[in-house]
Amino acid sequence: MWAQKRANPKGVDLMRNAPQRAESHVPFLAGGQTLSPLLPWYCGRPGAPMEVESAAMLQVVREQLACRPFSLALDCHSGYGFDDSIWFPYAKTRRLMAHLPEMFALKTMLEQSHPHHDYSFEPQSNQYLLHGDLWDHAYDHAPASHVFLPMTLELGSWLWIRKNPRQLFSWNGIFNPVKAHRIKRVLRRHSDLLDFLTRAAFAALRWLPQAERRAQLQQLAIAHWRPRRLP
Repeated sequence: MWAQKRANPKGVDLMRNAPQRAESHVPFLAGGQTLSPLLPWYCGRPGAPMEVESAAMLQVVREQLACRPFSLALDCHSGYGFDDSIWFPYAKTRRLMAHLPEMFALKTMLEQSHPHHDYSFEPQSNQYLLHGDLWDHAYDHAPASHVFLPMTLELGSWLWIRKNPRQLFSWNGIFNPVKAHRIKRVLRRHSDLLDFLTRAAFAALRWLPQAERRAQLQQLAIAHWRPRRLP
């Protein structure tokens, strides 16, 4: 952050640094690239170990989150698009995650408790695919018997650019609010979401779907996030 870069000192974008590759086309550069650390969104050298920062985060997930019967993570990202989005795995494929019913239950509760929230809540693959997503990797390596729900909060940074077009001339400003009052506003506006997720984690046994209810939510989730399009 001090260097105003989205990469570590080796030029590696840590959110493109896991070893898995996307199963289909990714956006040029933004989906992850192995051409050069001088270009943005560099995944790292193919076949090389993950960066120490990536490994450290995955160690925390492994030791503190994924080992528990239920856990969730919210990774706050500088943004994409005009709207704030909550994305969850997968980013590497359009296949849906195994815990789709639990994620849909969480989304439903958020809408019931905060009916006027402005978040788009969906799999990241609904927007675009990318190589090396750390949360895909963490989710795939969590014990199948446990419920681990990783999410990223993508802040709608294009809205800040529309209000302050001069940010386009700053690499830091493309992805982040620059003016002090906007930074404070961004920090304030997500307090309800953080409170909701804290309560949901504490009371997980009261809302996690089981048996028939889980099967129903699976069908609803697929219909919602993968609707059949008429010819």
